[in-house]
Amino acid sequence: MARGERLICAAGELVEGGSGVRFEIAQGGKSLAAFVVRWRGLPRAYVNECRHQSSELDWMQGDFFDETKLYLICATHGVLYTPDSGICVAGPCRGARLAPLEVVEREGKVFCIEEFEE
Repeated sequence: MARGERLICAAGELVEGGSGVRFEIAQGGKSLAAFVVRWRGLPRAYVNECRHQSSELDWMQGDFFDETKLYLICATHGVLYTPDSGICVAGPCRGARLAPLEVVEREGKVFCIEEFEE
């Protein structure tokens, strides 16, 4: 497996506690929805799939934070996740974790680090 970077967005599109950016990743031979948000100055990315019932988190495209802007929330059942670790802190899947994705911010851009077959 080789690793490569794929441009997701301009760094300025991610505002602390604001809207996230959706993107797609290839994993296990299929395409998965993913997202990136800014939390405590860093981009944080996860597969966009709630650990409770596999629904996507955002109720409107890019809306991942709850009203307090402290947690990521699943719009379907209100499950709450910490933005820095993706761990569920409230809801029926407490302790489960969103699938994290590796991202880097460099030269005003955010990239997803992906593995692919050569």
